[in-house]
Amino acid sequence: MLMSVSQAADFCGGEPVCGSGIGAIESVCVDSREVQKGSCFVCLQGTQVDGHKFAKEALEKGAALVIAEGRKIAGYGLKKCAEDFGAALLAVPDTLKALQDAARGYLKQYPYLKRIGITGSSGKTTTKEIAAAIIGVEKAVICNEGNLNSETGLPLSVFKTTAAHQVGIFEMGMNRAGEIGELAAVLKPEIACITNIGPAHIGCIGSLEKIAAEKKAIFSEFSGGETAIIPEDDQFVRFLAEGVKGKVVEYGLRSWERAGGVKKSGLFGADITWRGKSARFPLAGEHNWANALAAISIATEAGAGIEAFMEGLRKVRPLFGRGEIIDDNGITIVRDCYNANPDSMEKAITLCDEAGCEGRKVYVIGQMLELGGHSKESHEKLGKRLTASRADMVFLFGEEMAAASGLTEKNKFVTNDIEELKQKLKAYCKKGDLVLLKGSRGCALERAW
Repeated sequence: MLMSVSQAADFCGGEPVCGSGIGAIESVCVDSREVQKGSCFVCLQGTQVDGHKFAKEALEKGAALVIAEGRKIAGYGLKKCAEDFGAALLAVPDTLKALQDAARGYLKQYPYLKRIGITGSSGKTTTKEIAAAIIGVEKAVICNEGNLNSETGLPLSVFKTTAAHQVGIFEMGMNRAGEIGELAAVLKPEIACITNIGPAHIGCIGSLEKIAAEKKAIFSEFSGGETAIIPEDDQFVRFLAEGVKGKVVEYGLRSWERAGGVKKSGLFGADITWRGKSARFPLAGEHNWANALAAISIATEAGAGIEAFMEGLRKVRPLFGRGEIIDDNGITIVRDCYNANPDSMEKAITLCDEAGCEGRKVYVIGQMLELGGHSKESHEKLGKRLTASRADMVFLFGEEMAAASGLTEKNKFVTNDIEELKQKLKAYCKKGDLVLLKGSRGCALERAW
C-alpha cells in the first residue's frame, strides 16, 4: 500500500466528497489506461484533453480514489459515479498542484532517503543513469524511469519510492517558467546538480539568462545543509553559485584533466581516474565525459566508495538514441537522435569530426524544435557549422532545415520525407563510412537507418 485515502487527502489538501474513509491506494495514475485495482486517478487538464472525461473509465477499472477539480465534479457526474463503484472522491482547486502536493507529502514518510535532483539543458538523463550506476553498487537507489522528469513525471516517479530505498535520484525537466521551482518543492533535494545552461526550450523561456534563473531554482528549497553541484566552465557558473544556501561544488573536464584524470579515446569512451583508481567509461564524447564527472561529484557527495566508482562506471551503457555506437556490416552508426538543441548538435558534430574512420563521414541532421523565434538563426548557424565540418555528405531532414546556410548542392540532400531519406542514405553509404544521426525527438531519425 502506498497510502490510505485519508493520507492522500491530507497530503493534497483535498476535500472529501464521498468514500473518504475507505480503501488503500496501491498506485497513482494520470492516464486511465494505466489504472489498476486500488489506483488513485488524478484528473489532469491537458492542453487538448481533460482527464475528467476519463474518470468513469478509471473507476470501472478499479480505481479506489479519484482526485478532481471541485468545479468540474457536478458537470461530469463524478460523485454518483464514485458512489456507484464504491470509490472515494476528493475535490481540489487544481489537480496538478494536488498531484505535486501529494508526492511531497508521500516523500515525507521516508525521512532517511537521500534525495538528489538533477537538471540542465542537456545531459540530465545520462548523468542520472551514471550516478545511479555508481551509487547503486552500494545502496538501494530509486530514480525516474526513462525521462519522466516533468511537472507530472517527477511526482509519479516519486510514488515508486519504498522503505527499501536509501537514495532517490530524480532528474527535473522544464518546459515552462516556474516548473523547476515546483519540482524542487516536491523533492526538496539534499544534493542538486545543474549539468549546463543551453538554449534548449529557449522558445518557451525567452533567453539564456532566464533559462539559467529557472534552472537555478533547483536550489530554491535549500536551507543551509545542502550541496549544489555546478559546471565550472559554464558561462553562468558565477550566477549559479551566487547566494546558494549551502555548499557549492564545481566540476568539469578542465580541472579533472589538470590532475591527469581523463584519458580520451574517441568513440570508444575514456579512462577516468578518481582517488588514484581508474575505470573504463564506455560512452563517447566530451559531453558524456562531463556527464560522468557530474555523476562522480554527485556520488562523492552521497558517500560512494572507490569500488562503487570503478564498478559503476564500467557497467554504464548508452540509452536509446543517446550516443549509441552501432556497427552495421562495417558502417559505424552514431545514433544520437533522442533530442537536439544547438549545444548538443555542436557536441555531436565535433565528436564525429574528431573520430577516425576508414571511409567517409555522413551526417544526417534533423531539425531542432522548440527554439521559437531563435529557430531561423540557430539553423543558419548550424548550416555554417556543417559547412566547416569534416562531413563528406550531409542529409538534412525537416522544414526548419531550409534555413541551414553554406552547404552546396553537391554535398547535401534535403527532404521532409523519412522514407526518401532512408532510401537515399542507404544507397549512398558503404562499408567503412561513419554515419551520424542527430535531430530533435520529433524527427525520430532512428527511422532513417
